[in-house]
Amino acid sequence: MSQDSTTVPETSRKLSGRRRREIVAVLLFSGGPIFESSIPLSVFGIDRQDAGVPRYRLLVCAGEDVPLRTTGGLELTAPYGLEALSRAGTVVVPAWRSITQPPPAAALDALRRAHEEGARIVGLCTGAFVLAAAGLLDGRPATTHWMYAPTLAKRYPSVHVDPRELFVDDGDVLTSAGTAAGIDLCLHIVRTDHGADAAGALARRLVVPPRRSGGQERYLDRSLPEEIGADPLAEVVAWALEHLHEQFDVEALAARAYMSRRTFDRRFRSLTGSAPLQWLITQRVLQAQRLLETSDYSVDEVAGRCGFRSPVALRGHFRRQLGSSPAAYRAAYRARRPQGGAPDRGPDRLERAERLGGGDRAEVLEQRPGEHAMPLRRPGGPVTHTSHHHHPPHSPHPPGGTDPGKPDSDAYAPRLPEQATGRAPGRPTLPGQRERPVG
Repeated sequence: MSQDSTTVPETSRKLSGRRRREIVAVLLFSGGPIFESSIPLSVFGIDRQDAGVPRYRLLVCAGEDVPLRTTGGLELTAPYGLEALSRAGTVVVPAWRSITQPPPAAALDALRRAHEEGARIVGLCTGAFVLAAAGLLDGRPATTHWMYAPTLAKRYPSVHVDPRELFVDDGDVLTSAGTAAGIDLCLHIVRTDHGADAAGALARRLVVPPRRSGGQERYLDRSLPEEIGADPLAEVVAWALEHLHEQFDVEALAARAYMSRRTFDRRFRSLTGSAPLQWLITQRVLQAQRLLETSDYSVDEVAGRCGFRSPVALRGHFRRQLGSSPAAYRAAYRARRPQGGAPDRGPDRLERAERLGGGDRAEVLEQRPGEHAMPLRRPGGPVTHTSHHHHPPHSPHPPGGTDPGKPDSDAYAPRLPEQATGRAPGRPTLPGQRERPVG
């Protein structure tokens, strides 16, 4: 179950033996990054009862009998070993040092035993690889850092890897995306255990939003597992990435690899963990993302330069993968990059567009220094596909320029909020919501 679900999976499995629900064990390994390792320590290890946050009891456990070295050469000392996991109602694996190296067998056995005895198991970032190695993700949905998601899917094909989510709650097993998404998942755990008020109080103490919307789609890159570099398919993949502006299909890629379509599909999936058609569509969407961020091409032009057969095809795939229309994505991206360091109140404008009709069909006004307010061009009709990610509608057209293909510079940055309010002169300011966090 993803972070956007309104219901929470059942987590009321009976704990056996000495396990207590308020005890959280954090399993550390040598070589784990310090940031990810520190997240559950900070969330569950500090007494914040004065702020209305119920107290957990933290057990920091070493997952192996070696010095626990971390970022910058620091060496940590854990007060407990694997035996302490037998007391925990929740076990958190914040990170694993290498996605190509198997975790210690003793640690995997301890995790399996904890799960069998009713403990909730949590993997942050690359900690998902430890859970997968223990067999705890077999047949389950899971996520990890987008950069490692293809490798996780390839190495553990029985895991249903979703690289779009910030975290996935599957009841007694939970996983998160990379780095800061670990905070999102830990806050979700507090919310599940003690309610929204407790999670909100903790979020205020940590100075983070209590719940982020969206996922990690905007951070996706064209990365593929490192193992593909030495494979004959690497040349075909490189050609595809260099020719995304052309219209070609998987049959064409299979022909370039001198393989049948069936053989090509099988080889490609074994190397990347993804079907070639889905991979190709994703690359075209990612290329569209970059053009929407760095150029003033119209949506129709972006579609053509990314190999889509029509703007309608681009809008459909873009919304399915990113939960937003191309025009709304561009408006949101530029709203996050204001000029002159002025406070970014872009969502005020976005909320106003929603009230005026929302989506791609909302007519929003934009005014530039020394110009009269001009209505923005309306693109085509709305896309009817819905997504479980909610993104507020945005202004459908970017600030224009003399050269529609010129990359963004300071001169092409969005207007200041007070210069691009979407209001007729003299009308009062409408209250808006705070900006939706993006990182």
